[in-house]
Amino acid sequence: MRQIRAFKDPIVIIRWLIAGVIAAIVLGLSLPASARSLALVVGNNGYLYVPKLKTAVADSSDVGDALERLGFVVRRVHDVDRGAMSRAIAAFAADIRPGDRALFFYAGHGFEISGANYLLPVDIPSPDSNAPSLLRDASIPVETIIDAIREQGAEVAILVLDACRDNPFAPPGRGAASGGLARIDAPEGVFVLMSAGAKQVALDRLAAERDPRNSVFTRTFLKELSNKGLTLVQIAKQTQVAVHDLAAKDGYEQTPAYYDQVVGDIVLTDASEAAPAPNASPSAKAAANSGGQTSGLELPPTPSPGASEAQGPEFAAITPPNLPGVVAIAGRAPIASFMRSNAGWTVTVSLPEPATDIAYRIGDKGEFKSTGVLDALDAKTGRRMANPSFPLSARAEAAIIEVRYVTADGAAVGPFPIRFDPDIALFREQKQILESMPTNWVEFREFNGLIVYFTTLVTYRCAISEVAFGLDDGKPLQRFDLPPCDARDPFALPSDAKLFLKVPPKTKAIHLKLTWRDGTQSEETTIERD
Repeated sequence: MRQIRAFKDPIVIIRWLIAGVIAAIVLGLSLPASARSLALVVGNNGYLYVPKLKTAVADSSDVGDALERLGFVVRRVHDVDRGAMSRAIAAFAADIRPGDRALFFYAGHGFEISGANYLLPVDIPSPDSNAPSLLRDASIPVETIIDAIREQGAEVAILVLDACRDNPFAPPGRGAASGGLARIDAPEGVFVLMSAGAKQVALDRLAAERDPRNSVFTRTFLKELSNKGLTLVQIAKQTQVAVHDLAAKDGYEQTPAYYDQVVGDIVLTDASEAAPAPNASPSAKAAANSGGQTSGLELPPTPSPGASEAQGPEFAAITPPNLPGVVAIAGRAPIASFMRSNAGWTVTVSLPEPATDIAYRIGDKGEFKSTGVLDALDAKTGRRMANPSFPLSARAEAAIIEVRYVTADGAAVGPFPIRFDPDIALFREQKQILESMPTNWVEFREFNGLIVYFTTLVTYRCAISEVAFGLDDGKPLQRFDLPPCDARDPFALPSDAKLFLKVPPKTKAIHLKLTWRDGTQSEETTIERD
């Protein structure tokens, strides 16, 4: 049992309040880790010294969008030189945890030298420098990408390479770069799909097309990717057949190749959508429709039978929201905290790496909205600091909030779905504040007798189911009734709210025990009168 001296100085109370608010902002516990689906998509159009491409950036962008719809967390980079491309691959590998599924998509120039495949960053040297050793050093070996993913313990590594574009170099001589890519002998746990077979060159467009958005391979791959329930082999085989037939109509030979060393069948998404349970609330059903993965909000435990109910019909003991299809993101996912004020909600995100921009949206549709920047420099990026906070309406309902950010190297990372439930967020925030300031739960004052003020507990009553107290040697068995909690306006007090208790003049101490809205109880706390 804690023995606590009461403080009369209001400055002390303010300091505790500030500490509680800071704790509510910075503390955020991730849900338990589970296997995730992660992707890196790279698109290179803007080559400096070799012919530029037209569809590679759009190809990678559209594949990234499609993967996000399948629940992947996607890291994106476009038109990157060798240094930036290497850093993006290293950051992607650092995200991977054992058991994750990792997918790498590349659109751009590529070639093979002596049987080894290389992907070309935008600063690859000009054709005049067509020396095999120079080209190898300036390119990204496909093998190093496979090794980087496998070393992190991914359950499966998937590489999709739309890299067999027209050879940007002079006709190959002995030992020089050839058109197309070579066959890949994938190790166990790796699946590779290439836009064309060994030594073939892939089409950017069909003969009758002027400015298509996507290459022949990528547009076909996207179509198959949208067919839920297909295995990787089915996606690859159906893409292979469709691309072959399209190319053949132009009198061209292009047959995508795939190399499968994955044990068993891998399905990127289930054929059936998760459906909310029959007893789910409308807001929970809306959140469930977002699907995907989540981080940030820790759910209170389900109360045991017989736990006290909170005041007000809409505040029965807190249980986790029914959000089927929502699983956890661990590792390098952002952490979110929620703070309620009279103006509404403030969401604050903490990122695992420096960012130059943070954006969010409610649900999985619509445009992302940037949070803007602060009037402060970020020492890690040398730029203005990305604003980590954004507002939500006071009447915001349960939903999935998607967050993405841009790294110092220009990589767009995400989205990371974050679960928001206003009832649970309000409970959690207020409970944290109260737990951080037990010395100020009540205060002794003398005014026409001895009075104990319960103002703090009344202010944060949305976290409390019951307040029990006892005076001096008495056990905390008496009840102090709090006003009902209105989650839509939690800080408003009814005109008849009871704020204090008159006690005998010789009272020396009060013992308190709180029952939280999740059914758990606080420690018994003793506050002594000065």
